[in-house]
Amino acid sequence: MDNRTMAAHVVELARRAGAEQCDVILRAYDESEVTVRLGETEKLIEAGSRSLGLRVINGGRTAVCATSDLGEDSLEQLARDAVELALISAPDEFAGLPDPAQLARPGADALQLYDEHLGNLTTDEKIRMAKACEAAAFAFDPRISNSDGASLSTRIGEVALANSFGFVASYPATSVSLMVEVMADDEGGKKRNAYWFSSERSLHRLLAPEEVGRIAARRALDQLGARKLPTKQVPVVFEPMMASRLLGDLAGCVTGSALYRGATFLAKRLGEPIGSALVTITDDPSEPGRSGSRPFDGEGVGSRRTAIFEAGAFRAFLFDCYTARRTGNQTTGSASRGVEGLPSPGPSNLILQAGAAPPEAIIAGVREGLYLTTLMGQGFNPTTGDFSRGAGGFWIEDGRVSFPVTEVNVSGRMDTMLAGIDAVGDDLTWFGNVATPTVRIREMTVSGL
Repeated sequence: MDNRTMAAHVVELARRAGAEQCDVILRAYDESEVTVRLGETEKLIEAGSRSLGLRVINGGRTAVCATSDLGEDSLEQLARDAVELALISAPDEFAGLPDPAQLARPGADALQLYDEHLGNLTTDEKIRMAKACEAAAFAFDPRISNSDGASLSTRIGEVALANSFGFVASYPATSVSLMVEVMADDEGGKKRNAYWFSSERSLHRLLAPEEVGRIAARRALDQLGARKLPTKQVPVVFEPMMASRLLGDLAGCVTGSALYRGATFLAKRLGEPIGSALVTITDDPSEPGRSGSRPFDGEGVGSRRTAIFEAGAFRAFLFDCYTARRTGNQTTGSASRGVEGLPSPGPSNLILQAGAAPPEAIIAGVREGLYLTTLMGQGFNPTTGDFSRGAGGFWIEDGRVSFPVTEVNVSGRMDTMLAGIDAVGDDLTWFGNVATPTVRIREMTVSGL
C-alpha cells in the first residue's frame, strides 16, 4: 500500500476493533549521513524507515501505540492493543479529534516541500561536498589546526495522516543539512572551537560547502586572544544566530501546554504590550520551502499564520486541539507529533520580523557593550522569565568591535529584555525553521571577573 492508503487502512482496523475516534500518522523516510574528518571519510549511513502511530480515543480515554512492522497481523494486533489500552486509561473531557471543519484542504504543492534533486545526489557527491566544506575551513587560515569533522545529511520522505472522520492526506518532505566544526590554537595551547551549518528543504538553498567552512573557521579565529571582563550593565547586541536562540527560548513560553500548566511568564498577559514596538513575531507554516512548513499539523488541522507578538503586544499562544479545549480557546493548527506520542503544540516557522537598521549601524550606536556570538547552557526559566547564560563574543568600544570576550555570563528577565529591544537589523537570516535579524537590547547584566 502507499502511505495514505496504509494510514486509512489502520484507521479502519481500529474502528473494527472498537475505536470511537482514532487517527494514524505515518512517516516514511530514506535518510543518509556522510561524515569526513581530516580529509578522510569517517562515517557513511544509509537507512530507510516506515513507521506509524495510532491514537484511539474512547469516551475521553486515550491510548497511543506505534509500530514499524506493517504486516497485516501486526497492524491488527496494534489496533486491538490500542483499544484495550484506552479502556484502562483515565478519562479526560478535553481529549478528542479536531472538528471536521478545521481539517486541511489540499494544497501542499504550493509550499515547495520537496526537492527531487536530493534523490539524485550520489554518495560520492555527498562526500565531495563534506570534504570541500572542511578543506575550505583549513585553507582559510593556517591557525585552523584541527577539525571535529564535516557532515552532510539528507532526508527524503512523506508524512501521511488519516482519521476516523474520513480525513486522509499526505505531503512529501525533503531536507538537507551541512555542518562543520573546527579548532584554532590560542595562547597556552587552548583550543578555540566553532561550528557553522546550513539546513534547508532544497539543495539550491543550501549555503555553498566552501562558505560554511569559511564561516566556521572565521568564528574560531575570532575567539583568539579572548579576554575576561568585570561585571557591568551594558547594551548587548545579539547576532542573528544568537537572536534565534533567544527566540527558541521564548517559543517554549507561548504554547498552550505551558499556559494550562502555569509554566510561562506570559500567563494572564495576553494583549499586554510586553515587548518594544520593534518586536513582531509570527509563526508561519505557510512560508514556501522552509523547514517548518506544512499543509496541516499533527492532527490534520489546516496550517495558518499566527501573530504571536505585534509591535510588542502579546497576541497569541500556540494551541493544538487538546490544549485549546483545556484553556477555552481554538486550535491554531500548531500540533507537533511523532509516531510514538500524543500531539503537543509547538512552532513551525518562527520569525522575528526584520527592522530597518544595518547591523553596522546597530553596533555603531553602542558606546560600550557586548556583541554576542556564543551562548552556553540552559539557564532559562520559562515560568519566571529569568534568563542567565554563559556567553562569549566581542567587546564594543565607541561603536566599534574591539576585542574578543570569553567566560562571561549574560542575564536578565525575558519580559524586560523584550521591552528593552531598541534596535532590530535588516539582516533577517534563517537557521532551520527560525528566522531572526540582529537585535540590540538596551541593557543586560554582563558578569565576568
